Amino acid sequence: MTPGSGLAKGLAVTLRTMTRRAVTQQYPEAQPSLPPRSRGVIGLFEENCTVCMLCARECPDWCIYIDSHKEAVPPAAPGGRERSRNVLDRFAIDFALCMYCGICVEVCPFDALFWSPEFEYAETDIRDLTHERDRLREWMWTVPEPPPPDDAAEEPKEVAAARRTAEKLAARQEGDA
Repeated sequence: MTPGSGLAKGLAVTLRTMTRRAVTQQYPEAQPSLPPRSRGVIGLFEENCTVCMLCARECPDWCIYIDSHKEAVPPAAPGGRERSRNVLDRFAIDFALCMYCGICVEVCPFDALFWSPEFEYAETDIRDLTHERDRLREWMWTVPEPPPPDDAAEEPKEVAAARRTAEKLAARQEGDA
């Protein structure tokens, strides 16, 4: 290796890079093209939330705040007993603490939390990064549709069981007729 060859190689790389066109996007003027199903912020589908608190319990950062109260539900049939159900009062996520791991989305058994591709929710004050359920609900409508199922995939167990039950009922009704 001759003295100065490292310097020559470095200068050659620099010159090659200087002659290439820059690929920087001017963000506010040009919106980035995000990949489908990208993670931006968490949206809340409030109608599906049963206040089971699984998302808050499983969150490693404890950034989900849920408040609720119990409400009496009248009996469905006369002579039945009164039931109680949880009613959501507050659902908030502190995005200053959130590490965007997605555990809350995965653990929700009722599909109340979804990833939204929204990424423009910056605030000037860190205390304003706690977003309440109204803002989380707004982001829900930006969630893209899930991809269609693969044609080669096997039928889900739940669908197969429901189809078999429906076929049995149809066969039983044909036998009675």
